[in-house]
Amino acid sequence: MPERHVDYLLIGGGLASASAAERLRELEPDASITIVGRESDPPYHRPPCSKSFLAGKEGREATYVQQPEWYAQQGIELLTRTSVSALDAAAKCASLSTREQIRFGKALLAPGANVRRLPVAGDDLDGIHYLRTLGNSEAIRAELEQAERVVMIGGSYIGCEVAATLSSLGKRCAIVMLEQVPFERTFGARVGAHFAQLLADHGVELHRAEQLSGFLGEGRVQAVQTASGKEIAAELVVIGAGAVPEARLARSAGLALGRSGGVRCSCKLETSAPGIYAAGDICEYDSKLHGAAMRIEHWDVAHNQGLVAAENMVGRACDYEVVPYFFSDLADWASLEYVGPAREWDEELTRGQMASGAFSHWYLKEGRVAGALALGRSEDIDVARALLADGRQLDPEQRALLGDEDADLSVLTRAD
Repeated sequence: MPERHVDYLLIGGGLASASAAERLRELEPDASITIVGRESDPPYHRPPCSKSFLAGKEGREATYVQQPEWYAQQGIELLTRTSVSALDAAAKCASLSTREQIRFGKALLAPGANVRRLPVAGDDLDGIHYLRTLGNSEAIRAELEQAERVVMIGGSYIGCEVAATLSSLGKRCAIVMLEQVPFERTFGARVGAHFAQLLADHGVELHRAEQLSGFLGEGRVQAVQTASGKEIAAELVVIGAGAVPEARLARSAGLALGRSGGVRCSCKLETSAPGIYAAGDICEYDSKLHGAAMRIEHWDVAHNQGLVAAENMVGRACDYEVVPYFFSDLADWASLEYVGPAREWDEELTRGQMASGAFSHWYLKEGRVAGALALGRSEDIDVARALLADGRQLDPEQRALLGDEDADLSVLTRAD
């Protein structure tokens, strides 16, 4: 089989690899860099898949991290519709689906994740979609003209974002969720109740504490059936049941895996194989911020981990210490920002009135900020980010400020 060598091999065609490639080129202008991605598109931003691209407000090219010609201009080889079928970590050699072999100096493992599939009765009917890629979003959009009644399975980001997007297009939307309120697992019942009301106010039908048992229809889906016996009319179904790290290549290569199914990494994002790093959905890294191994699925995390991995691939020895940041847009109804994530908390404080649509909600554990969510209060997110990075325990008077709408929170971040 043909064999060649590259200085840096980036496995995965997503944002983590694109960010790493850009940083590597800045740091080493003459290095050879190859990105291998299984999708037909160059690296792109995923949030538009459930928002602007799904709504038809943004074209395919607008989602790209860089336009295709940029890679050639930068001397970065981009192999699309190509996957790495085997990885020899000791020999530093990758076998491609094209039957080519590439030897590398350093590698980044960033293949992302796959949707979590729900094996239930009727799951092979037409009109049932999972959403992860541009192709998935395009397929859903192609069927919207023939579907007025759409049901989302899952009450987290995908379910709520798609419900908002399609409702804004005039579709009748419903969400079937295991939780009592949307976002409950991430943000808790109090914040979840706010979003439940927001969705309901815009006509989204919520089926709470319901478990999916199957789909009904003849050839094409006609209804969603729950374990309690409900039958919810549906002409189109979008499933957002989470994602599973794509760790098969890492497993077959003998890399150490973490408890959440990702690839175990140090705080410098290096795997158990020297010279091979990981970033994005599969990266389970030693987090100094959380005091534990963490694996976080979000585009902003993938971007920042790609940058830090690149720094370490060229020998700069940087710890990954970025405070994870998340955002979600529900059409033009609300834009939420969040830092954390709070794994657990024993105190919640709200700054402002939720009903006003502009508030921040704080999660604390033993007096320390564990996470914060904000709508219309980005300045509070900046304070929360600083307090998370600092990790100090706040006294009762300081904690009270977090729930005071008129307080100047900058006093909490000033140096003594």
